Amino acid sequence: MLREAQRAVVVDPGDAAPVLAALQADGLQLEAILVTHHHADHTGGVAELRAATGCRVIGPAAEAVPEPAERVCGGDTVTVLGITFRVIDVPGHTAGHIAFFSPDAGGTPLLFSGDTLFSGGCGRLFEGTPAQMLRSLDTLAALPGDTRLCCGHEYTLANLKFAQAVEPHNTALADYTARCQALRSDGLPTLPSDLRTERAINPFLRSRTRDVIDAVRRLAPTDPVSERDEVGVFAALRQWKNEYR
Repeated sequence: MLREAQRAVVVDPGDAAPVLAALQADGLQLEAILVTHHHADHTGGVAELRAATGCRVIGPAAEAVPEPAERVCGGDTVTVLGITFRVIDVPGHTAGHIAFFSPDAGGTPLLFSGDTLFSGGCGRLFEGTPAQMLRSLDTLAALPGDTRLCCGHEYTLANLKFAQAVEPHNTALADYTARCQALRSDGLPTLPSDLRTERAINPFLRSRTRDVIDAVRRLAPTDPVSERDEVGVFAALRQWKNEYR
């Protein structure tokens, strides 16, 4: 939830109840809901929140979200709470997934990535292709390093366990994992992360690095992936994560 004085904006509310409770507890008026994609765990609370508050709903042009909604796509801009967000098309997890990026939200850049980019990971490919997801992640990774990453789920420790299987000698990853474990032990979230950190520790932003390529090629020795096949390496990495326990 973003707040400015007594106004608020929420992103991807899967359940209305905790949002309504927070609004009531702090005397806030919900100004808008930003929706990144159509999955129910990101849209389940939209209709109830709109009915209760009369707020705007802003979501992807190419996906089914609760109506009425203002539809946006890559290149559009949205202003809420006095903050202007650029809409970025990031297909892969779903076909019409979008992200919201502001270069200056309270002094630093801010990204709402939905289920495209997580801390230490990325979303499953339910509707898009590996090539689409790789391009989407490249687009997000190119944003400023101090961009705060606000993603759709607190999957960080599970993602980092897999990341360490891919890059066991990555010292930045080891340090970040220890920091996140300490936060969770104290009952605190690991989020937001930042893109500078993610570029150093997230295997899905590092699929062109030597260590990640070698790890992927070792994974499937009977079905080798060419190191020059960037999409093939990324697809194999994502499939490895799908099956990782």
